[in-house]
Amino acid sequence: MTDELELLRDWDTDAAPLADPARAEARHRLLNTIARAQHSEAAPSRRHALRLATAAVVAVAVTGGAVLIAEGGADRGDRSDRVSGTATPRMANVGAVTVLNRAAAQTGRNEKPVAPRDDQFIYSKRNIKETERGTGAVKTYEDVNWDSVDGSKRSLTMELGRVIWEEPLKKGEGVWPPREWSELKKLPTDPEKLIPVITDLGSSSRSTSDFTEMDWFDAYFMLGELLKWPVLPQGLRPAAYKALALVPGVEAIPGVKDSAGRTGVGIACPRSPLAQGKYLIFDPKSYDFLGFRDERTSASGDKTYIQLSHVVEWAIVDRMKERP
Repeated sequence: MTDELELLRDWDTDAAPLADPARAEARHRLLNTIARAQHSEAAPSRRHALRLATAAVVAVAVTGGAVLIAEGGADRGDRSDRVSGTATPRMANVGAVTVLNRAAAQTGRNEKPVAPRDDQFIYSKRNIKETERGTGAVKTYEDVNWDSVDGSKRSLTMELGRVIWEEPLKKGEGVWPPREWSELKKLPTDPEKLIPVITDLGSSSRSTSDFTEMDWFDAYFMLGELLKWPVLPQGLRPAAYKALALVPGVEAIPGVKDSAGRTGVGIACPRSPLAQGKYLIFDPKSYDFLGFRDERTSASGDKTYIQLSHVVEWAIVDRMKERP
C-alpha cells in the first residue's frame, strides 16, 4: 500500500482526468479489490463499499480500512485473468432475460413517484439469514439503516448486526450507489445508456457494443449494488433490471429460496469473478423482486457462509433513528 499512499499524498488536484484505458484499468482493479474484500470475514460486505475519489486516484472504503488504487500503480497481478480488448458477443440465457424484462415491466407498473427532501433520511430494515456451508449452522440478523438523503449528515448502517456510523462525504468523494438523491436522479433510465455510465464511474459516451467481457462483469456487479438500494427514483429500478438482461451469460436458476423461505428464480452471472455465489431472486409467477443471495468466506478460507437477505420495509423519515 505504500506506493498508492505516496501517490495519493503527492496527487495534484489539477491533474488531467484519466484516459479511457487508464480509467478502465483503475475500474477493474477497484472492483476486483472490493470483490475480494467482500468475501472476507475480516471485511464483510457493505452497501456503501465503493467510496470513490475523483480524477487519477480511486479510493475504496472497506470496513476496517481503505484500499487506494492509482493510475500507473502496482498490483497488476490479476492481469492474466482479464480478456483482451475484443468485444464479447451479446448472448444471454433466454430464461434470465424473460424474468428480468418481466420484472422491469412489473416494477414499472407498480412503482410510485418518490421525492425525499435533502434534509431527510431513508430508513430501511433488512433481514439476513446466514448459513455455514460445512456445518449447516444458521444465524439470523436484522440490520436497520438510516441514510442521509443528500449525504450531508452522518448515516447509520448495520452489517450482520454491527452498527457502523458513516461520516458525511468529503469534497471529491462519492459512493456507489450514489447516496445523494440528486445524483441518483441523474442516472439514465435508458438501459443502454445506464450501463456505460455506471461502469465508467460517471458520464460516458461509450457504446455497449464496444464492451469487453470484463466490462460486462463490471456492469453486472455495479447494477447488483445499485439494486440493493431500498428506494430509487422512478424508472431507475426497471432500467437496471433491463440492463441486467443485456449482460452476456446471465442465467436463471430455478428453485431458490430467499431469507423469508419463499421459492423463487435466481439470476446469476456465473462466469464473473466479481459475482461468485451472488444472485437476485424473483418470484417465478408475479416477477416481484424477493431478495439477494451472496457468499462470503472466513479470513482463514476454511469456512464458507451463504447469505440470503431481503428488505422488510423502508420509509422516508425526518430524523435519525425515526421509524415509520
